[in-house]
Amino acid sequence: MITEFETRLLGIMMMVIMLGMGASLTWRDFLIAFRKPKGVLVGMLCQFGIMPLLGFALAMALDLSPGLTVGLILMACMPGGTTSNIFSYFSKGVLALSILMTTVCTLLALVMVPLLLEFYSSLAGLSSEFKIPASNVAQVLVVLLVPTVLGMVLRKLNPNIGATIELLGGFMGIVVIVFLVATWVPRNHQLLADTPWPVYFAAIGLGLIGMALGYAMARLLRQDNNRSRTIALETGIQNGPLAVLIVTLSIATTIQQEVLLIPVLYSLFIVLSSSVVTLFFRRWATREALARDRMKAGALVSG
Repeated sequence: MITEFETRLLGIMMMVIMLGMGASLTWRDFLIAFRKPKGVLVGMLCQFGIMPLLGFALAMALDLSPGLTVGLILMACMPGGTTSNIFSYFSKGVLALSILMTTVCTLLALVMVPLLLEFYSSLAGLSSEFKIPASNVAQVLVVLLVPTVLGMVLRKLNPNIGATIELLGGFMGIVVIVFLVATWVPRNHQLLADTPWPVYFAAIGLGLIGMALGYAMARLLRQDNNRSRTIALETGIQNGPLAVLIVTLSIATTIQQEVLLIPVLYSLFIVLSSSVVTLFFRRWATREALARDRMKAGALVSG
């Protein structure tokens, strides 16, 4: 399903993406997050609480095979990627919150993803053949933390270079997904035609339902509309390329195609579904801004 060349290229692209994510941050961002942590904490709850539970629930409700189940659970346990930052920007969300959520959740993923993956895989009754070793996940994440720290150092040394790398990293996030689709779909068109609807529902529903639940949780915990929309996008948009990379490095080739199916389908459809949601959120934010402007104008006239 994924060739050796594509696996190596994907690894290089992920390095560039993580370098760009690091270049989007300064140490001051972390200080701000610690001083006003509520938004990030709500995001962490959605990312590592709601999403893995949603992935497990979908797998059980749709009665997916073991290979599809582990692929869905892995996808649900992933942190957000830089792609979510791009969609947050275009939706007029709180970009600083989006970037902080992505970074903090990626750092926490080193511990949380292996734990959650093991917990939900055992809960689903998966045999050892379909379990991804926690050590494999941790090793991949540790390796990817190196370019993240390097990006932060480059941003500190030269803000102009940092800004360029940040832009490149965000752009590469979309390039990776487009690349996977462009090379994978023609080669597997018959597989796509034969794939039953529950698999498509799981791959698409994970992102869309995740966004809806993320927004609802944020509002329940008293985040304003704009921050809630940002948290919704961060919750539903997972790091698909990272999931694909982990599978290709951890799962036996005999079952790799089955496990990869949902991460690849998710990566394909999340770009489409997120674009629609982003347009909706952008119009929503624009209407709110116009309403605030009218209220201010009215207050000035009455005053």
